[in-house]
Amino acid sequence: MEYRSNRNILFRCIYHVVWCPKYRRRVLTGPVEVRLREILYAIAEQLQVTIMEMEVMPDHVHLLLDADPTFGIHRVVKRLKGRSSHDLRSEFPSVKSRLPTLWTNSYFVATTGGAPLSAIKKYIEGQKREGEV
Repeated sequence: MEYRSNRNILFRCIYHVVWCPKYRRRVLTGPVEVRLREILYAIAEQLQVTIMEMEVMPDHVHLLLDADPTFGIHRVVKRLKGRSSHDLRSEFPSVKSRLPTLWTNSYFVATTGGAPLSAIKKYIEGQKREGEV
């Protein structure tokens, strides 16, 4: 098990985060999906957050994140959703015309606790296959 540290603490905080587009619209496909992945990785790098696993479904996003607890997972999610919404709506007029805002205000977050990371990664990886059935 690898730990990270900042100036004051040694930590390992892994979060499973899920959020959806407004009205659960299926807009996260094709070039929008590709660009969303690029944006999320860029933001994570800026925030010094590690995206351990990502799956973008047409109507929701799953992330497995390793984040500094002193920054706060709510701030991480706010930045990921805020910047991705701004960028995608400015780059893809079709997204802007279909939705007043890209994301819902809500999201799901859970710590991984004692669950093996391999099981959680497998679950997230399996989302695309199950969603296509």
